Amino acid sequence: MIGRASIGARLVLTPLLVGCLLLAGCAPVPVARSHSWALPLHESEATALGGWVAEQHAQQAAEQSGFRLLVDGDEAFALRAALLARSERTLDVQTYIADDGLTSRVLLAQMLDAAERGVRVRLLLDDLASLKNEALLAAIDSHPQVEVRLFNPLLRGRGTLLSRGVMMAADLRRQHRRMHNKLWLSDGAVAITGGRNLGDEYFNADEQRNFADLDLLAVGPVARDLSRSFDDYWRHHLALPMVRFRQAEPDAWRELREDLAAWLEEQRHDSPYLVTLRQRFAEATPGALLAPLTWAPGQALWDPPAKLAGRGRPALEETLSGELVEVIDELEQRLLIISAYFIPTPQGAAQLQRLARDGVEVAVITNSLEATDVPPVHGAYAGYRPALLESGVRLYELRADHQESASLGVPGASSSSLHIKALGFDRERLFVGSYNIDPRSIWWNSEVGVLVESQALNRELWELAELGMGPALSYAVGLDEVGGLEWHTDNADQPEVLSREPGGWLRRLGAWSSRALRLEDWL
Repeated sequence: MIGRASIGARLVLTPLLVGCLLLAGCAPVPVARSHSWALPLHESEATALGGWVAEQHAQQAAEQSGFRLLVDGDEAFALRAALLARSERTLDVQTYIADDGLTSRVLLAQMLDAAERGVRVRLLLDDLASLKNEALLAAIDSHPQVEVRLFNPLLRGRGTLLSRGVMMAADLRRQHRRMHNKLWLSDGAVAITGGRNLGDEYFNADEQRNFADLDLLAVGPVARDLSRSFDDYWRHHLALPMVRFRQAEPDAWRELREDLAAWLEEQRHDSPYLVTLRQRFAEATPGALLAPLTWAPGQALWDPPAKLAGRGRPALEETLSGELVEVIDELEQRLLIISAYFIPTPQGAAQLQRLARDGVEVAVITNSLEATDVPPVHGAYAGYRPALLESGVRLYELRADHQESASLGVPGASSSSLHIKALGFDRERLFVGSYNIDPRSIWWNSEVGVLVESQALNRELWELAELGMGPALSYAVGLDEVGGLEWHTDNADQPEVLSREPGGWLRRLGAWSSRALRLEDWL
């Protein structure tokens, strides 16, 4: 994570900054931005996907949208690939991370194929996703039907990782703010949002380690609102065309497409992952692809993109966080928090303790020290545990390994980490999106998600949570007789209580560092 830099440190770095600027090049090339918008409703409904959605929506109340939770990573990937293969007019993708790998290469190859069919492809990436990928992104961007934009990009010093780091440190006011949104939109008719970035570990395709994650598929009015959120970011002044920073030869996309096609042909029959998914989804109709849907009222929520352009903390009521706080204040029965990175802040912790003391059932699922991919975040969270537990809040921490009989959307993975961002409100509502319960999501990053009013989906989320709370998957954190922490779990199907927090010395050092350096406000 990016921390504060003192004025003195900046003065010391000045000669180095000048050198990096000389080595890394000048300002980006000025290029006029093209103007584009989401498909109008009537044009969306003229596509096969849009037409199917319109037929289904006509049988429901006008204010209702169709939803489905996507728990399994392989299905979440296959659905994206199948939607892309069936897109006729537009594809809009917004993401924080885009890693190279099997799943990304499949999607990139399909994007170029779609562009050749005349589909307009808009890729909006946080600038951190361009690290080591600029040549690839420039090649994709060279197709006349594809445009890549980087959000909140570093304007100078992009030539090396060293110069990037130095220049980011010199502009902390803006560079520590990142576009964390994840959104997939096919023909303006079908939307997917949630926790998944683009990368094998988000789709159960990584051989070593995968994320337990969650997406929400949406059709109907909410999908159109999410298209509007994409346009808000796409047209914002912080979204700059890729060509300003790196420009490929006009036909670079052809060579890339040929290389991807040759590579994928080798994988076509050799990859069990692709063979299995092709058998399940290749011939699916839109109805079979999207169903079953739960129709219910929903509301798309997103931070304004200006959140990343401001100075200091934004007003809470102007953020997605403020809208969620209002919902939490109204709770009467129960609150479920599933958050990969959980730092409640003093104000949030006080709110959770008040709810628990007032009789509201409060349950939190987050990563254990041994499972988290960011130990400093765990260190900032750890200090809140005793007071939360004393008030009656239940805490569960996902184990890094789990028994073969148990799974949280990561079948067959021997090592996993929680990446879900979801909230359950009483028995009627739930929220799924990119939003973690931590200062970074509250104040610094931009986020997106959907608030749904549905008992059926709320129940489905709780069932997923109850699986995750089980001792085969998680440690139930508790207090011993003298107020110390203990971790309850199963070992070979036998109950076990640990008095020492699971996790190696290097992870303990990472957790300790965030407390020692007082990094909580930046995590």
